[in-house]
Amino acid sequence: MRNPSLRQLEALMAVVEAGTVSRASEILRISQPAASKLIQDLEADTGLQLFERDSGRLVPTGRGMRLYEEVERIFGGVNQLARAVEAIRREEHGQLFIGTMPALSGPFITRVLKLFRARHPDVFVSVEARSSQYLTEAVLLRRLDVVLVISGLEHPSVIAEAVKNPPAVVVLPRGHRLCKKEELTPLELAEEPFIAFGPTSMMRRKVDSAFDDYGLRPRIVIEATTAPNVAEFVAAGLGVTIGDPLSMEIVADRVAVRRFRPELAFEYEIVRPVRARNSSLVADFVEATHAAALTTTILP
Repeated sequence: MRNPSLRQLEALMAVVEAGTVSRASEILRISQPAASKLIQDLEADTGLQLFERDSGRLVPTGRGMRLYEEVERIFGGVNQLARAVEAIRREEHGQLFIGTMPALSGPFITRVLKLFRARHPDVFVSVEARSSQYLTEAVLLRRLDVVLVISGLEHPSVIAEAVKNPPAVVVLPRGHRLCKKEELTPLELAEEPFIAFGPTSMMRRKVDSAFDDYGLRPRIVIEATTAPNVAEFVAAGLGVTIGDPLSMEIVADRVAVRRFRPELAFEYEIVRPVRARNSSLVADFVEATHAAALTTTILP
């Protein structure tokens, strides 16, 4: 018995998976006679009948399928090796695993990454969008290098740094009657259909408190748990809302924005381990985040 060649084994896999020699030859980018010859030589070299001829088609025998399964396992190991090599190459160039709240996972994080990759075009970046609670646990466990979350985390093993986020704004559908005003308060908004964040969210609590100070309640018609949903509902003309500019950027070109009084501060935090791996990359990502926050596209 002669050892099969790599090309013969590739032909075996191609014929089994494609079903016909003609399609297998297309996969292998060789002629049909050449593909048939590879299979004939493989059977001769192994001394095994791997296929039965049935109306011009090659149907794998039991031995043929057993050999195919073994070759598939070996090729799978080769593919795993290729993935390992790629991972090593990525580590040589650097890699950064970041997390962000869904509210910041659209235009804002895109702007951050454009700034970051302008300095580090060869760095591999993985982005995970999850809840603040999930992300803080992930950074504490060092599964993520840096995360963007709602402020409030205090732990001796991490550094939490506030993002300089502009104050909350009133977001209105284009052409809304209140667009003629430069500044709005709960007095003007009390009778408007209001798109609210979920009752447990930080923004909802701040907005409710601002209305309470005026002895008013917003006329909530729709409630949503994510900033993209709230923003889209306003852009569709279903009501107005009060939100932080960074999370409302997804509809920047489809809504009108006005100042809100009293001013509502809404802070996000960048959280990273005290002794972060790839600390220089994390530092540059933090710098890019601050720069991106100062250039928000949804200001009054």
